[in-house]
Parts: sequence; structure tokens; C-alpha cells
Amino acid sequence: MTTATHQRPSRGLTALVVPLLAGALVAVALGVYGRVHTPTGFAVGVAGFSAALPMKAWLTTGALVLAVVQVVSALSMWGRLGVTIPPAVHRWSGRLAFALTVPVAFHCLYALGLQYDVPRVLVHSLLGCFFYGVFTAKMLALPKRDAPGWTLPVLGGLTFTALVGLWLTSSFWFFTAVGIKV
Repeated sequence: MTTATHQRPSRGLTALVVPLLAGALVAVALGVYGRVHTPTGFAVGVAGFSAALPMKAWLTTGALVLAVVQVVSALSMWGRLGVTIPPAVHRWSGRLAFALTVPVAFHCLYALGLQYDVPRVLVHSLLGCFFYGVFTAKMLALPKRDAPGWTLPVLGGLTFTALVGLWLTSSFWFFTAVGIKV
């Protein structure tokens, strides 16, 4: 093979080193903080809700709905739907979805910490750390034009999957075990 026709398999992978390392650092830092921080047990900022659990369940549900909008608008942007959804819909649904997760994560870390006594809660805690780590990696990989073409679909898919897992281990559990409350 000549140099002109041979492509290195690692083309663009070096562009992902910093985003992936930063994402891993965020995930580990959240897990360590959640484990070593003494949970307060007090709910923070439940304005408009009867308690912390309904607040977390509904905000996470809102984030999940917006994440579905993210997937549909991403498919549209990549020409996979046959309809055009403006890129601004993708950007703003992502911003709003992320914003809805922040008070939930803050409450989880501040009031509850990373717990491992109950399998569902352990999975939820680990998914929360993973979600913020992979989200960080995705946001840092966005401006990397030399990253492989699979980067954003894979990181976006992992972010979406983590959020679905978070919803299943929290909101879905809450709605089915406790009931639908505001």
C-alpha cells in the first residue's frame, strides 16, 4: 500500500483522549464525592413539589422526554428521518434536558450520596456518575472536527441510554412503587 491510499486506523482517535479522560474524571470524582461526603438527608429546592422524590421523578421524566426529542432531532440532522427538524430544536432540547438533571443530581449527591446497600440504588448511583461523565465527554468532543464519525452517535447514544437507565431506576420505580404524586 502506498502512503496516499493507506489510512491509519487511529485517525482522529487522539482527538478523543482529552474528552474521554475528562469524562472519566468527572464520573470518578462524582462517585468519590458521593461516597465520602456525609449525606445530609435533607431535601434541597423542592419548590412546587410536595417532597424531594416527586421533584426528582418529574424532573427526570421531563429530561427523558427532552432526550427523546434529542434522539429524533439528531436522526433528522443526520438525514435518517426524511423530515427536517431545525438544529436549534436539538440544541435547546439538550440544554433543557441537562438543566432538568442538575437539581436532581445536586439533591442526590448532597442529601443521599452514593449508596450501594440496595441493588437498584447502586445501579442508579453508578448510572448517575456515568451519565455526567459521558455527557462531559460528548460536549468536549463536539468541537473536535478530526474525531471519528462515530464519536457523537456513540457518546450521544450512551448519554441517552444512561438517562433511560436513570429514569427506570428512579422515576419509573417511584411511579410504580409509590404512585403518581406531585
